[in-house]
Amino acid sequence: MGSTRFLVLLAAAAAAAAALLLAAVPAARAQEETDHEEEFSYISGEENGPEHWGKIKPEWAHCGTGEMQSPIDLTHKRVTLVRGLGYLNHSYRAAEASIVNRGHDIMVRLDGDAGSVVINGTAYYLRQLHWHSPTEHSVDGRRYDMELHMVHESAENEAAVIGLLFEVGRPDRFLQKMEPFLRMIADKKDREEKVGVIDPSGARGRASVYYRYMGSLTTPPCTEGVIWTIVKRIRTVSKYQLKLLREAVHDEMEKNARPLQAVNNRDISIFRPYPHKRY
Repeated sequence: MGSTRFLVLLAAAAAAAAALLLAAVPAARAQEETDHEEEFSYISGEENGPEHWGKIKPEWAHCGTGEMQSPIDLTHKRVTLVRGLGYLNHSYRAAEASIVNRGHDIMVRLDGDAGSVVINGTAYYLRQLHWHSPTEHSVDGRRYDMELHMVHESAENEAAVIGLLFEVGRPDRFLQKMEPFLRMIADKKDREEKVGVIDPSGARGRASVYYRYMGSLTTPPCTEGVIWTIVKRIRTVSKYQLKLLREAVHDEMEKNARPLQAVNNRDISIFRPYPHKRY
């Protein structure tokens, strides 16, 4: 009787262990898939590719139905000269910052007060910078090698983004300062490192001619009502710096530019200062 009871208990224990193992397998697989799966992709044709962003989550609907989406082609046939826009009135200052690998891009977050830019009388405070490669916006159909977005936010939580376009050439000085930290967070999603004090004025540069239009965020949830300012002067970035940025993000995000969106009769303005008079 004792031997039979022992065998019954042994069989019950084995069955329980097997059940636990079977339950653990799908849970482990689900965790593995979650760890490696991105919510959205830049690869056309994928289930979570750009053409499907608007259907992935209800709060991302604007990505598919919005009429003022970004990026767009800045074709000069549609651009209107508006000198009344005025110079970009910014007052940036050096501030503490961190660099973050978000998987789909590399972001420099300003942890301190980095100053602001004033647009139409409203101050928009600089919150973060991040890079896309190739450029998201195009000029007369041409896309360049990299685009830097300087993301600002007003006290009313409205967004204004300054975009700078780059082509391969001489190294970008601002990125040079980020290179050691880029190597530290390379291929490590959600990895964050303090970079100390940075001066965002170096990222902005001094160019004064720019395009202006109303658009959206270029990643989900594709929120509209964003004031876009694209600096006309094309800057340079080295092949090495471009490679660092591309290899730092998730494998499928090495090219992280959203496809061009329909302009839908939006106004595209350009500001250009009056030419200097010669006496």
